[in-house]
Amino acid sequence: MKQQIENVKKSILSFEAKTEKEVEDFRLRFLVKKGEVNSLFEEFKKLTKEEKRKAGSILNDLKNYANQKFKELNEGVVAKEEETKEGTDFSLPGSIVPQGSKHPLSIVQKKMIEIFERMGFNISLGPEVEDDWHNFSALNFPKNHPARDMQDTFFIEKEISLRTHTSSVQVRVMEENEPPIRTISPGRVYRNEAISARSNSFFHQIEGLYIDEGVSFADLKQTLFLFVQQFFGEKTEVRFRPSYFPFTEPSAEMDIFLGTETEEDYRLTKGTGWLEILGCGMVDVNVLENCGIDSKKYSGFAFGMGVERITMFQYGVKDIRTLFDNDKRFLEQFKLLN
Repeated sequence: MKQQIENVKKSILSFEAKTEKEVEDFRLRFLVKKGEVNSLFEEFKKLTKEEKRKAGSILNDLKNYANQKFKELNEGVVAKEEETKEGTDFSLPGSIVPQGSKHPLSIVQKKMIEIFERMGFNISLGPEVEDDWHNFSALNFPKNHPARDMQDTFFIEKEISLRTHTSSVQVRVMEENEPPIRTISPGRVYRNEAISARSNSFFHQIEGLYIDEGVSFADLKQTLFLFVQQFFGEKTEVRFRPSYFPFTEPSAEMDIFLGTETEEDYRLTKGTGWLEILGCGMVDVNVLENCGIDSKKYSGFAFGMGVERITMFQYGVKDIRTLFDNDKRFLEQFKLLN
């Protein structure tokens, strides 16, 4: 037993530590419950009374020595780190920290929201998982409408799905507030569509709603013209085309002109030179009544635009998938736009 104690003491004496990890290695080797010092105490229990009387004092001295050694090693490492800090030359050039950047979708969405806020629109948000009433029924979707089919909608369970548009937020706003209402609803939406250069299974929308007495289609067109002028510039070409949406009547789609000078533009616009950026129309009277608003007293317009489409036009992105690839070479181009 005495020889074992001497061997452990020699190991403790010769142990050197220059880093915190090495100090921790010392503690794990000698001082923990299953360390070399405590192992000797387990052996001590097996000795006779006479042997215990001879070895007890030496073993306690070893334990105290090990604790003192640990304290000295720890203090030595701390003192060395302090000395290193004091010797730092702060006049030397600092390390370059890579600059991050906002995502182009975030940049564009923020600019769009700011324009509508200047027009007097406030912001309304809602859940991405919606029930049938807010996502479809209140918006005048018949029970047999194709948009209810699994081919277009991600259903979670019966009558519960990922929202296909932020119009569901507008329904909640109309149910909870009396006109006049002037709000936009930015957010992510989901549709079970084939992924291509023009479309994705999830994307971002900003939908607008204005309800008051005497609101007309002319008010809608003027609002959207003003948005395009402030966002793209006064010379941007736009056009309205008649369309159909269950929740608006009459309905239209608005396009901006890209041209067909390049193969990418030709493919993206299907050879027309025009890219659709939003759908709009006058809120259907059934939608107003479903939400508890008197359609004989109030009228309103609604619109919904894709943030991705506008981002593509703004920055010359020809493939919508580029916006979701997380390619640093692409994202780093937007550092100066933060």
